[in-house]
Amino acid sequence: MAEDELVEIVPNMNMEQLNFISGDFGRFIPQIPTKVPLWLAVALKRRGKCTFRPPGWMSVDNLTQILEAERESQSTFQALPFSYVEIARLLFDHARDDIPDMYMVRSLVEDIRDVRLHKLETNLGSFQGTSAVKISNVSAMEVNIVRPFVIRALEAFYKHDKPEADVDRDTRSSRQQRETNNEPRRPLRQR
Repeated sequence: MAEDELVEIVPNMNMEQLNFISGDFGRFIPQIPTKVPLWLAVALKRRGKCTFRPPGWMSVDNLTQILEAERESQSTFQALPFSYVEIARLLFDHARDDIPDMYMVRSLVEDIRDVRLHKLETNLGSFQGTSAVKISNVSAMEVNIVRPFVIRALEAFYKHDKPEADVDRDTRSSRQQRETNNEPRRPLRQR
C-alpha cells in the first residue's frame, strides 16, 4: 500500500500519458516535475528515466523537528505519512543519490521510529477496561507491531466483563474441534 503513495519525479525522457487501472499518469516531459505512484517512480528510476524529488517530510530540518517533538510529548504522536517507514525504505534503496544528506535522513527516520515504538510500549501499559482503542498518527508498521497485544488485551477485558460469553465461545470451539478432527456427527433424530 505504501507504493501507491504519490511522489514527485523529474523525468529525463519524453513520453505520452500512461494509463493504468489505478489512474492516468504523465505526460512525461524532460525536466518538468510530475507526480506518480511510488511503484511507478521506482520502475522508471531503475530504467534511468527519472530522478526523485524527496517528499517534504523527508528533509533533515523537518525530521529533526519531528524527532524533538516526539521526545517532548510522551502521549501524542507527530503527523507523518501512514507508511513513512516503508516509503523511506524504498527511497533509501532505490533513490539514494536523489536524497540530500541521505545518511542523516536515514538516521533521523530510524531514531523517530525507535522513539515512537518506545512510546507505544510505555503507553500500552496504561490500558483500562474498554471496547476500543484510538491512537492518532500511528503508522502502518506501528499498528502491525502492537496489533497482537491490543487484540489479546481487548479480548481479556471483554472476557472479564462478560463471563456468559465464554460459554458460547467454549461450545463453538468444541464443535470446531470436533469438525477438524473429522469425528462423525451425531445422527439426527427421525420424526
